Amino acid sequence: MSELVDSVVAAVREAGAALRGGGVPTEVLAAYVAPRRKLLIPRAATMRPLGEVWRVGTLLIGADPEASPALLIAGKTTRAAVRPHPGNQSVSREQRRDLAAAALHGGYTEGTTVNFDAQLVALDEPALLALPAELPLGVVAGELRVRWRAGAPLEGAQTLASYLAERVELLVHPPQGAN
Repeated sequence: MSELVDSVVAAVREAGAALRGGGVPTEVLAAYVAPRRKLLIPRAATMRPLGEVWRVGTLLIGADPEASPALLIAGKTTRAAVRPHPGNQSVSREQRRDLAAAALHGGYTEGTTVNFDAQLVALDEPALLALPAELPLGVVAGELRVRWRAGAPLEGAQTLASYLAERVELLVHPPQGAN
């Protein structure tokens, strides 16, 4: 492996170990499965489980200690909930209710936080060097950096290691009154 890949893998492993050791609770990662018909029978939207992750700012870190380190860019999030009857709500509110119901239909208990539409970051040098500008990650001077927003300049952005260390510290030792 290259120095770039080695540093990214080490940062992700270190963050995962610190989160695990600090007892930080995980969230679930799922894939959204749109409503469809099967043999003319309508099937409701659902969420297919993909594993557990920790949310670390705009990134997700895989929580399986036996698997290869996983770094993902967070997508959307919902909480599993019962879908009440449609009301006179905005279209976006109704869509959010549908997503919460899909999470519940996927087998998650009510109130469970479900991350979906996350983008897996391939941990190999060609993929890291080719990260598009619309993502919050990019490589400068041989280091993976995290922008404060997608499209912001990478120069002066935090390295992945310092970003993860800072965010993990806040999760493991939250400031007084933040709980």
